[in-house]
Amino acid sequence: MINSRVTVRVPASSANLGPGFDCLSLALGLYNQVEMEILPEGWEIRVAGEGGPDIPTDESNLVLQAARQVFSRIRVHPTGLRLSLSNKIPPARGLGSSAAAVVGGLVAANALSGSRLSTGELLKLAAKMEGHPDNVAPALLGGLTIAVQEGPEVIALKLEPPAGLIVLAAVPAFPLATRRARQVLPTRVTREDAVFSLGRAALLVGAMTTGRLDLLRTAMADRLHQPFREQLVPGLRDVIAAALDAGALGVALSGSGPSVIALSDRSDKVGVIAGQMRQAFRKHHLEVKIFTLAPDKHGASLIDHQDGGRAC
Repeated sequence: MINSRVTVRVPASSANLGPGFDCLSLALGLYNQVEMEILPEGWEIRVAGEGGPDIPTDESNLVLQAARQVFSRIRVHPTGLRLSLSNKIPPARGLGSSAAAVVGGLVAANALSGSRLSTGELLKLAAKMEGHPDNVAPALLGGLTIAVQEGPEVIALKLEPPAGLIVLAAVPAFPLATRRARQVLPTRVTREDAVFSLGRAALLVGAMTTGRLDLLRTAMADRLHQPFREQLVPGLRDVIAAALDAGALGVALSGSGPSVIALSDRSDKVGVIAGQMRQAFRKHHLEVKIFTLAPDKHGASLIDHQDGGRAC
């Protein structure tokens, strides 16, 4: 091993962004931290923060599984391993917590062993573990990402988020598993609905990259997944309408939900938008935690390391 201990910070992410189903995602300034340390023997996992009691500390832990993917790929066998996980991303809320776990484990293990795998190789491993690339791409790269699968390969394009963009994430106090959220989606959609969402996804990318934030209200509308997931998120339609009425530029279900994100470029409107979203959820007997976030531009980052690790 090149290092004996590394610490990696990984951002949350909001996928789909309305019409960008399974291909568009934005990295957010809310972070999980993975500290990985070589031990003389054995392994242990410590978890603090969001979801602490519910996150497994056995071999099913995603961070550990991801780390082992790297070690297996480069044929390195640590003598022992300690994982210390500090989480600020709420799990099972549509903010990319599982993607952050996978990317954190991959990046930390790679850094611990001398960064032998390229970013592209890490992205491919992450997408294979997560099942689709749209959340792992921003967790690894940061920014606004377009990610697609091309056979076994993953193509990801990172774009710069608009300057001054503010993201409000309203997080209801109940989890929603991605698997369940996918089960309510139809296997076929009409050509009209496909064209509706395709056009708005293209408009969303154009609006974000040219600074035409006035177009986001139209650009973030969707017919591929949000209408079908309304049954799983009480008050979703009312929350979106309330945020738009309060001055949000655009609003969408975050990932597969149940969190809802609202975009703004005016700090003086943030309180009003947050208040209206909270009130709309309360009308449906749901309490929410609201995060006010900036987009993350850097993705997974190595923030600490110690040289001179023990031999593997």
